[in-house]
Amino acid sequence: MSRQGAAVDQNPSPSEPVRTTLADGRELLYFFDEATVPAGFTAPADTRDLPARPATSQLRYDALAGDWISFAAHRQGRTHLPAASECPLCPTRADMASEIPADTYDVVVFENRFPSFGPGQHASQVEAELGAQRPSHGRCEVIAFGPGHTDSLTTLGERRIRTVIEAWAQRTTELGALEGIEQVFPFENRGAEIGVTLHHPHGQVYAYPYTTPRTENHLARAAAHRARTGNNLMADVLDFEVADGRRVLERGTHFTTFVPYAARMPVEVHLVPHRQVADLGELTGDERDELAAMYHRLLLTVDGLYSTPTPYISGWFQAPRTHEHRTEAWLHLQLTSPRRAENKLKYLAGSEAAMGAFIGDVTPEAAAAALRESAARLTNTIPAL
Repeated sequence: MSRQGAAVDQNPSPSEPVRTTLADGRELLYFFDEATVPAGFTAPADTRDLPARPATSQLRYDALAGDWISFAAHRQGRTHLPAASECPLCPTRADMASEIPADTYDVVVFENRFPSFGPGQHASQVEAELGAQRPSHGRCEVIAFGPGHTDSLTTLGERRIRTVIEAWAQRTTELGALEGIEQVFPFENRGAEIGVTLHHPHGQVYAYPYTTPRTENHLARAAAHRARTGNNLMADVLDFEVADGRRVLERGTHFTTFVPYAARMPVEVHLVPHRQVADLGELTGDERDELAAMYHRLLLTVDGLYSTPTPYISGWFQAPRTHEHRTEAWLHLQLTSPRRAENKLKYLAGSEAAMGAFIGDVTPEAAAAALRESAARLTNTIPAL
C-alpha cells in the first residue's frame, strides 16, 4: 500500500498476512503490525487431532418477514466461557493446544470451527417462497485482536486497531470475491451482557450468501430518498448531523462520529466516512490511519462512561455485492450498547422484540453529552465543537 508524508514512518502499513491451515483444513492468517513479517517467523503446524468439520447448515425462508434464517444446530456444542487456562483463542502452549498454533503474532484470522454459515461457499439459487430452503452457504471467521487474554481493542491501542482495520479490509475484499458471497460483515460483540461465549478479545467476520435484512431496508430507504430528492441518503444524514451539531462527537478530516438523531439504544454511535465508499477495502491509507485513531478514541470514550468496561456491539455496514441499489450503499460503523445506566441494561421488551417499535430511555442529545463528558474526563481527545 502506498502512503505519503510522515504517516509512513509513524504508522507503517501492516504486512501481508502469512497463511496456513489448521488440522481440519480451516484457513488461518497471521497479521503483523509492522510493514514486514518478523524475521524468522514461520507458521507452526497444528498438531491436534480434530474431528471433521460440521456439515453446512440449512437456510429456511420466512415468508411472512421475507428473511432467510440459518439453522446451525452444531453451534449448541460450541465452547462456552471457558477458564482462561483453557481459552481456545490464546496461543498454543506446551500444556494446551489452541486454535492458534503460533505464540508470536499481532492479529490472527481463522475460519470458525462452529460456523453459522458454511463451510460450503457456493450458494444455490432457490425461489423465495413459502417452504423454501437451501444450504446455508457462506463463511464465518474469527479475528483475535492479540495474544493477551485480558486485553481489549481499547487497551491494545491505535497501532493495533490499524492492523485490525487492515485485516477487516483484506478479508472483506477476499471473501467478497468468493462465489456465492453477497455481503461481508465484520463485527465485534464485547461483554457477557451481550452474550459473548469467549472473553478473549476478538471479533468475527461473516460472509453471507444473501443481502442482510437490515441492509435491504437501508437500500430501499436510500433508493426512495434518491427518487424524491436526487441525493444520497447517508450524505444528507451526515450533513444534517453536522449542521445540527448537538450530537456530533468528533469531526475529522475523513470521518465524523455522532449519536444519530433517532438512536434506538441508550448508547449508539455512528462513525461515517466523508466520502462514499462501498466497503473497508476502498479506504485509502490516510483514511485508515484516521479511522484507527478516531475508533480508538471512540472506544476509550465509551469505556469511560462508567467505572467498568461498557459492553457493546460494533459492526461495519458494507455494500452487498450485486444488489440493484448497491450504488446507494455508504460504508459506516454502528456501535451500540444496552447500558442505560451504570447498573441498568435496556432489554428488548414486547414493543421492541415483537413489533420492532423502539422506545428510547435516553435521548440522543443526553447520550451525546454523556459521551463528551467521558471524553473530557479521559485525555480531552475529542475537540470542542
